[in-house]
Amino acid sequence: MKKFLKIAILTIIIISTAVFTPWDILRVWVSPSPDTIQGIADKATDYGLDGVMVYVDKKGSEPGLYAAGWKNRSGRIPADPRALFKIASISKLYMAAASAKLISDKSLLPDKTLAEYLPHLAGRIENADQITLRMMLKHRSGIPDFIDHPAMPWADLPANPDDFLKLILNQPADFKPDSRYRYSNTNYLLVGAILDKTLGYSHHHYIKTALLEPLHLTRTYGVLSEADSSEMVSGYYTGYDGDLKTQNYVCPGGSMVSTAREVGVFLRALTDGSLLSKEEQAVYSSIYEYGHTGLLPGYSAIARYHKERDAVVVMLVNTSGGNSWTKMEMVYSRIVKRI
Repeated sequence: MKKFLKIAILTIIIISTAVFTPWDILRVWVSPSPDTIQGIADKATDYGLDGVMVYVDKKGSEPGLYAAGWKNRSGRIPADPRALFKIASISKLYMAAASAKLISDKSLLPDKTLAEYLPHLAGRIENADQITLRMMLKHRSGIPDFIDHPAMPWADLPANPDDFLKLILNQPADFKPDSRYRYSNTNYLLVGAILDKTLGYSHHHYIKTALLEPLHLTRTYGVLSEADSSEMVSGYYTGYDGDLKTQNYVCPGGSMVSTAREVGVFLRALTDGSLLSKEEQAVYSSIYEYGHTGLLPGYSAIARYHKERDAVVVMLVNTSGGNSWTKMEMVYSRIVKRI
């Protein structure tokens, strides 16, 4: 009886999965996983991911770089694991680290309010007199995410971050400050403005001198315009035939360009204490996480530290839209299990 019940339950699960899961996702789920990381990357291109770049740094082993698919599919240029890539919201790790350093040396005060830092926004952003820098860094401000606005101009991105901010001015808050967590790109747009005002110059330059140069990272850039376009991976959106490589997203917290290796080196240094002082590390741990994902039209990315394996795994995919994110997460999970 028990055996019959198990078979019946398994049958129901299989039928339900087949009915409710899109076929292309089901195909990834049921396909066997190759035995090597390179094999997994190669197989990923069979699932509609145009190009895949992977960096793996496991403690005790030499870091590895892997690539499959296309850097540029129309030109039939193979994927290059050292190519430049829009890392999107992974940029927030760098901004949080920069903020931790400035909080540690008292240049920034984490409990100072948005209205105090940027007085011109008092009355334009609800609860600006209650929202602190710490809340913005931790996504606990309640400020709406401009990306969710129906007028978000993806087809013609603004050249000025203030134009993104205008989308949420005079809008009601999502919730009372510090009452809960909700990810909002507007938080880091504002953190970028606060950093720039406090420093007296671009926070991108501070990140370069305070974080990148000590790690000898020379192929990480604050914005797309700083990078060599010939070294950039092309970006593709499911259902759209064009190349999104030149689409320039300038908003702080999503604008940076780097390579799989340099993201991995930065993340390893951020987690092992070699980048920040003990005091700075304590501040960082109180305000942000040790890993991130990134998504822009044509570009999908995952960079995470896996404590149980003492490993940093970075995966960059130059495809977005449709079911590409789910497929990328499934491929990433297979890579982590193989290390």
